[in-house]
Amino acid sequence: MKDKRKEMEDTKITGFFDNGTEFKGELKFKGSFRIDGYFQGKIESDSMLIIGDKGKVEAEAHVGFIIINGEFKGNIKAVEKVEINSNGRVTGTILTPKLVVEEGAYLEANCQTAEQVPLPSADLKEKSGK
Repeated sequence: MKDKRKEMEDTKITGFFDNGTEFKGELKFKGSFRIDGYFQGKIESDSMLIIGDKGKVEAEAHVGFIIINGEFKGNIKAVEKVEINSNGRVTGTILTPKLVVEEGAYLEANCQTAEQVPLPSADLKEKSGK
């Protein structure tokens, strides 16, 4: 029962940048976050990030799971999976245990499928010395 509740919390959209929104900076979130606008900066979460059809992201992203329907430029570290759908466009580097690329997607990246990618929270603890 607890696993089901955590799964529902991870897939529930808790944040959203709509089309026409522009944001530059650092994004940290719990639950799932969707970007349909423009984001530039750094993204850290152990949850799911969704980039919508109109979304454009230029970032260093360290997430649990990412679904790309729009455009992503930068570096992706995903603990679980990177999914690039048919309308998705990715340029940069990808490090993840599982990579799914649908027919029609654009991918120009250095890709590495590692068995284990550390959680973003583990990276934060190492940097802060805790």
